[in-house]
Amino acid sequence: MSEPVYLTPEGRDELQRELDELLNVRRPALARKLKEAVAEGDLRENANYHDAKEQQAFIEGRILHVENILRSAQIIQNDGTSEEVRVGSEVTIVEDGSSDEETYMIVGAAEANPRDGKISQRSPIGAALLGRRKGEKVRVQTPAGEVIFKIKRIK
Repeated sequence: MSEPVYLTPEGRDELQRELDELLNVRRPALARKLKEAVAEGDLRENANYHDAKEQQAFIEGRILHVENILRSAQIIQNDGTSEEVRVGSEVTIVEDGSSDEETYMIVGAAEANPRDGKISQRSPIGAALLGRRKGEKVRVQTPAGEVIFKIKRIK
């Protein structure tokens, strides 16, 4: 059995918007493009046709992927302050020897986006933080080497 797919309500809504865009805008536009390419005649050397077919394969694959995520997702709620880090928690940490705070939301892999402060529960930092409490120090093995973080806040 595969691991559950975790999504925040916002992540679910974002994927639903993407699915709606794929189904109601991009798929119909691509169908028109394919119809025009077919009308041009000889398909063997028709670059527009081959490009549209590649785009179609990508879009159909993405539709299936997003539908599967939405169908199997467990929606996680952040009900405010928690004693320990869990999927859905917003965690503020400080690296040993630094005063710069970093805040991350622990999310499922389908929603992870480190630039937006969302890290997967499977990432090195996310996995190391799960189950830990405020004030604890956590050792994390990162690609750059071992780093020690102290948990400042959990929401």
